[in-house]
Amino acid sequence: MSFSLRTAALAVAATGLLAAGPAAAKTIKIGLIAPFSGPTSLFGISWRQGVDVFMKTHGDTIDGNKIEVIERDLPGPDPLKAKALAQELVVKEGCQYLAGLAYSPNALALGAFANQAKVPIVIFNAATSSIIDKSPYFLRVSYTLPQVSAPEALYAYKQGFRKMVTMVEDYAPGWDAEKTFIDTFTKAGGQVIGKIRMPLSATDYVPYIQRAKTMGPQAIFGFLPGGGPTFQFLTAYNNSGLRDAGVTYLGQGETAENDLPNYGDVVLGLTTISFVSSDHQSKVNEEWKAAMAKYYPKAVYNAFHVTSHDGMQVIYHMIEATHGKNDVEAEMAAARGYSFESPRGPVKIDAKTRDWIQNVYVRKVEKDKDGKLYNKELAVFPAQPDYGRPGTPVPTLADDAPQPIK
Repeated sequence: MSFSLRTAALAVAATGLLAAGPAAAKTIKIGLIAPFSGPTSLFGISWRQGVDVFMKTHGDTIDGNKIEVIERDLPGPDPLKAKALAQELVVKEGCQYLAGLAYSPNALALGAFANQAKVPIVIFNAATSSIIDKSPYFLRVSYTLPQVSAPEALYAYKQGFRKMVTMVEDYAPGWDAEKTFIDTFTKAGGQVIGKIRMPLSATDYVPYIQRAKTMGPQAIFGFLPGGGPTFQFLTAYNNSGLRDAGVTYLGQGETAENDLPNYGDVVLGLTTISFVSSDHQSKVNEEWKAAMAKYYPKAVYNAFHVTSHDGMQVIYHMIEATHGKNDVEAEMAAARGYSFESPRGPVKIDAKTRDWIQNVYVRKVEKDKDGKLYNKELAVFPAQPDYGRPGTPVPTLADDAPQPIK
């Protein structure tokens, strides 16, 4: 007789409850798959901190049910290991929810598993648009590149730029960002006079920037993964004379808060478009920053802290709405259409698509009164969907103009 992975997990959990006796409290387990080691360990470390602070501020019991988070380390893109860890967490550990997943290949690999195991998976990062369609049990609380690139194209046009060059890292997120920016910018009336894709292995960006310079753009749209490559690229951009000549660089996540202390003045004045920044003016954000500072005073507030907060908020809501019942259809029904005020601003899970709808902010790197670099929010594009989804047309200035920050 065959039975699903979810059924196997239930059997394991039931055995434990019977052994403990009828008075034992139910424990609802959340499996967190993240890179806690390796070159991108900031993802996992920040998520761990964010989850811990969320549970300290919201409690670790719901309707008498104890909430427990079980971690598994996945340092890089490894779809086979992602599936093995997910199976271990659900079948062996009895996890009712899975969360995390930094890399798109790992998230994509879990679509069939989620369907078989019937377990909700709340994605904290992986940003490829098509991921959400791989399973009806997927939810994503981060962003997608098209969601950010489309409003960025409108902002560029609104600033008066008509001729631009795109420069992106040559892999799936870069392609998504490039395509959506070009589609939106050209629809608005602009012209992309050159497309440059840079290999992930690149360490010398001078040849690519010189190539862009010869094209004579008014501005450059860029996408880089952050960290060392971004610093090297922006240093080369500044040294090329493009910045002094008034050729604006418009980025996305290159000025992440966790990277700013390492960059120095090379990023001062840089304009980027993103779904989050520590400067966001709201009571919820101020309270979250205060909680982060209380429990992790040495941590630099960043987007990963916020996505883990929102992921836990969604999971807690599903648990509360279903009174902890292990029923994936009821859990997902509770999530669809759910909206709340996040530290990043108002957010919502689209009831039909399970897409994450959120504000997208125009930001500029400035120095605060203490001389520290930060992203100052200048304008907002409210309630942006994922423009990378089939059937979702790119926006126009007629229906989606940026609004000044009040």
